[in-house]
Amino acid sequence: MRTVNVDIITENISQMCMEANYTLTDDMKNALRKAKETEESQMGLTVLSCLDENLEIAEKEHIPICQDTGMAVVFLEIGQEVHFEGGAISDAVNEGVRRGYVGGYLRKSVVKDPIIRENTKDNTPAVIHYSIVPGDKVKITVAPKGFGSENMSRVFMLKPADGIEGVKEAILTAVKDAGPNACPPMVVGVGVGGTFEKSAVMAKEALTREVGKHSDIPYVKELEEEMLEKINNLGIGPGGLGGRVTALAVNVNTYPTHIAGLPVAINICCHVNRHSVRVI
Repeated sequence: MRTVNVDIITENISQMCMEANYTLTDDMKNALRKAKETEESQMGLTVLSCLDENLEIAEKEHIPICQDTGMAVVFLEIGQEVHFEGGAISDAVNEGVRRGYVGGYLRKSVVKDPIIRENTKDNTPAVIHYSIVPGDKVKITVAPKGFGSENMSRVFMLKPADGIEGVKEAILTAVKDAGPNACPPMVVGVGVGGTFEKSAVMAKEALTREVGKHSDIPYVKELEEEMLEKINNLGIGPGGLGGRVTALAVNVNTYPTHIAGLPVAINICCHVNRHSVRVI
């Protein structure tokens, strides 16, 4: 059994909230820069160049890449041999988010009640997803999610008879409906299977997968590649102003499901596909 003080979780999440908002992961930066090699539209190239310059300034000056610094989504993979001490883990996570957003001068975008809508003034609470895994480590993924793209999310409760073609149609429908509102070039996270809520969590988590890294399941890999090509043939383009590069990646996660169902969730992220990962 390994004992971990929750103060370590708080400190890391505080740093990760700022890190994720100031700079993208290398795979995302490389994907955006590589996109300029395939973009055919002059307007699209101009948009991609502006995004590239924006990334450089944000990282150099330690300022947010986007004014929407998102709602903090935190994935915690906790080794079953870990024992936390010093307080509740959920409180530690939220304290980390509070410190990161207040200390990092990041926009506070969370309201306490969805109807009354009074701002919490520190971007808490976070949305926390826990999973228990073998071992004695804690893997933390902080993925601030802006709501321009989040609002374009869709869940389709398909019939089993809809099959793979129904899944494809659902993905394309979600992207077409999103259009410029998701601030392309986008990353498209897809969850297929499970239940209503499981598919949505899988779609969210798919956004944190490295760009260019495909599923180990052959048909899913083919699906990812086919959907990326079809999405990039829609003509939406960078910034929604037309062009070849509408998406940088399509990442699909799957899970067993009920004989009577075929849930499909699509969670789109804008070009600011932010996430920071650490293992403690």
